[in-house]
Amino acid sequence: MNQSSWRILRIIASCLAITGVITGGVVNIARGVRMSQDMVLVVENYFSFFTIVSTIATIVTFLIAARRNGPLATADGVESAPLAIALATTSTAMIILGVVYNALLRSLPLDLATPDPWWVTFLDRWSLEVLHVALLAYVVVDVLFAPRRRRLGWLSLVAIVGIPLLWAAYTMIRGPLVPAPDASTPYWYPYFFLDPNGPGGYATPMMYIGAIAAAFLILGGVMILLTHRRGWVRRAAPAAPSADTTPQPRA
Repeated sequence: MNQSSWRILRIIASCLAITGVITGGVVNIARGVRMSQDMVLVVENYFSFFTIVSTIATIVTFLIAARRNGPLATADGVESAPLAIALATTSTAMIILGVVYNALLRSLPLDLATPDPWWVTFLDRWSLEVLHVALLAYVVVDVLFAPRRRRLGWLSLVAIVGIPLLWAAYTMIRGPLVPAPDASTPYWYPYFFLDPNGPGGYATPMMYIGAIAAAFLILGGVMILLTHRRGWVRRAAPAAPSADTTPQPRA
């Protein structure tokens, strides 16, 4: 498959992911209206989920990667260093999110969804399947087979691990400052395992954050090793022109 085909695939994947983000937002707004929640908080909280943050970052990265030229894409199709790191970072996040959802969360019942009308249930299922199944499948294919990938150094782990840690810090700082949209608690955390108000206190979320960092470190290392495969390239400065050693005729 040539470079143009991969550009088209990345655009298609981005458009599909956009539908997942939009439908997920519609579902949250519909449930917020049904339960008379604070709609400003509903929207703010939706865009505070790591799934949504990572998906939006993936969309932007894929759309940039699909361009022939630009500040983060080279004219000959070889990824620039910032683009390569962005692809590795977003791909790592989407793979971890997809694996966690499909392995641990897919079969869990969602009490909030029980009174949903059929169209909300449909949009909810669409969003979940797009973001955690379809996008996961494409990201894996992109990581393994997309051409003209740049070889990454181990310092790239700083971004791969650091960005989710920055999100975790944002979440832990914001959590006690905003109430739940239904006013049930004076705090709000996007995931139950990050809530320090349980019996374990802050030890529980810190343990999970450590596990998340370890997962990103391991998978990020795999991502970097994959870029060292034969056929993946490292950009180099153009070679200096060699001296002409052709014998010259004598006068």
